[in-house]
Amino acid sequence: MPPKFKPSSRKWIKDPVTGRSTNRWEPEHYYLKCQSKDTLIEAINNHNTKPKKRQQYVNELARRGVKIQWTAQTQN
Repeated sequence: MPPKFKPSSRKWIKDPVTGRSTNRWEPEHYYLKCQSKDTLIEAINNHNTKPKKRQQYVNELARRGVKIQWTAQTQN
């Protein structure tokens, strides 16, 4: 299975006439290949991202041909 950005969730189907939720749902997947470049870069820069996930995001950007310019953080 391809790597995911976050776990899959359920998207509840609403009744088109009343707009109320029905008992039917369809899965909604968050694969890395479906995420935007900005979302992946934001996740890489987040301090809470685990190293394994960060490396997956970097590999996905490299697969797309995006060059990452690393800069050192400046402390104030």
